[in-house]
Amino acid sequence: MQQELIPDCEQIYGWIEEIFSWGIRRPGYPADVQAESYSLAVFQQAGLDNVHMEPVPLPYWKPQDCSLTVITNEDQFQIECFPLPHSAPVDKLEIELALYEEGNAMAVNGRAALHSLPLMQVPPTLLVDGGEQLDDLNRDIELEVHSGGIILDSSETLRQQTQILPFSGLIQEVMEPAMAAGAEAFIGILAGYPGDSCDYYVPYDGVERPIPGVWIRGSDGIRLVAALKRGVVRIQLTLLAEREMITCHNIVGELPGVDDEKVIVGSHHDGPWSSAVEDASGMALVYAQAHYWSRVPQSGRPHNLQFLLNAGHMAGGAGCLEFIRAHQEELEQIVLEIHLEHAAAEFREQEGKLEPTGFPEPRWFFTSRNPELQQAVVDALRAEGVDRALIIPPDTFGDRPTTDGGAFHLAGVPLVNYLTAPFYLFDSMDTLDKIHKPSLEPITRVTIRLVEATANISARRMRGVV
Repeated sequence: MQQELIPDCEQIYGWIEEIFSWGIRRPGYPADVQAESYSLAVFQQAGLDNVHMEPVPLPYWKPQDCSLTVITNEDQFQIECFPLPHSAPVDKLEIELALYEEGNAMAVNGRAALHSLPLMQVPPTLLVDGGEQLDDLNRDIELEVHSGGIILDSSETLRQQTQILPFSGLIQEVMEPAMAAGAEAFIGILAGYPGDSCDYYVPYDGVERPIPGVWIRGSDGIRLVAALKRGVVRIQLTLLAEREMITCHNIVGELPGVDDEKVIVGSHHDGPWSSAVEDASGMALVYAQAHYWSRVPQSGRPHNLQFLLNAGHMAGGAGCLEFIRAHQEELEQIVLEIHLEHAAAEFREQEGKLEPTGFPEPRWFFTSRNPELQQAVVDALRAEGVDRALIIPPDTFGDRPTTDGGAFHLAGVPLVNYLTAPFYLFDSMDTLDKIHKPSLEPITRVTIRLVEATANISARRMRGVV
């Protein structure tokens, strides 16, 4: 590693500030289009070869009007709400409200379902340690979690805390139970949500759903539940949105190495809001790799290097899926796919305010089951003093990593995917103060070490093929 060639923290953070300043970066929004052209320019200025755009068809969704009026025998009032992405549009639907409860789900049939959905809270080390608490979690959620891996925690803080994840137990399928019970609208309560926000961009799978849905604050949910206990409650719901198929673009640049096989370093360029962490930080970490490796002579690059910024992560990972489809014949030549997402600072709610703890969010390194690769990750993290880290298998959460690059695992490509999962990840509160600046240079150096560790390792060897 040539330390003098590595972009410093201020340069990496400067890219994040620039990207954040453009505004909401949902797929196809003006800021996302700007992110594509800006990434092209950064790659070109870094001196990458074959810098180009690859088209990605995906659904565009833009809310135009959203309001929720509550009508009781005593009162009429409005509640602030945020529409569930790609849920059905409706104009002034007036309908009775009913509380969704598992033991009495059919109470919402023909009504608007009021469903309380708290975020999951787990010990960070549960993913490695497993045990009865993991068994309990798997009984309650729609995604099976498997334990295993390695914990690096020199600060000895991970086992002393509970992590609030950015998903409820229903993950993306938050509307499905109400829909299955015959509800005609969905009102989701973000119960116990730190910061008491309703700006929750979930689901982000890009799937069009047949009923309208909105999120409301936990405090407003308490008010509605109390109103239902007193008597009949009706709501008037308006949710108007534009939805159409559009074309966005993956941004690709390359550098030649000492052989014809390939290491990919990627992330995604869209986000649910202006989204400093999700994923302006990932973009900037990829830019840092492009800048570093473009200054290293070809003889110092262990393989061809490809830098990838995908479109449509917030539309079901459309960009990564399209890249894999378009490059199917090249996949066997990929030695390693490294994805970089979310240099996040840990925040806690204290006396109604969100305050930084001074720590980074627990870091997940989804790593293919190759002992040599797993050891390379451990060695790189230790060398750079990066702890509060879990090196976990790709199938910890279901059949693939919960990352933008997770589909590479399903395609048989060895990977290391870096991710953090703060509760604010899909919320407008993901602002510049949520970046963990002390992580930017160490994660950059860790990534360089991982690329260097692939020297003299073929794609076949990385896959365990003799």
